[in-house]
Amino acid sequence: MTPITQTLETIDEPKSHVGVTSKVHAQARILIVCDDDSDAERLKIIFGEAGFISERAKSMTVASESAKSGRFQVVVSTPLLSDGSWRRLIDVANHYNPDFVVILLARTFDLREWAEALKDGAFDVLDALHELPRAVEVAKRALWAAYLKGAGPDPEAASC
Repeated sequence: MTPITQTLETIDEPKSHVGVTSKVHAQARILIVCDDDSDAERLKIIFGEAGFISERAKSMTVASESAKSGRFQVVVSTPLLSDGSWRRLIDVANHYNPDFVVILLARTFDLREWAEALKDGAFDVLDALHELPRAVEVAKRALWAAYLKGAGPDPEAASC
């Protein structure tokens, strides 16, 4: 079995905007769970420009183990990978109680599926084809929710 550290990729280090760094940028970690290199790279750039540290998992098994670590406040996941559904991450949150929130990144989701995902525990659903520029805004709101659950970054951070 390959150790998790070998299959988890560090994607970006925090960058500051106009010389200003926020406490969330120093503490917040976003886990990107995606097997599509193009989407993952776009998210890497978007989050990196906002100053977030992100790591990527290409399988649900690695993502679940990484989420258990408690290092991540936000998990951005595609709904389905070859080894499982995003609901596995919700099971991790419910069973192991790390205080992270899950944002789904979907290419095809109708309103019924969107409502079901929210009911099942997703914080939000982003359309991968049209809404990636909103990923930072949604991540900041998710960080606030994670903070309220006890995950940690300073509440001022979500307002930056």
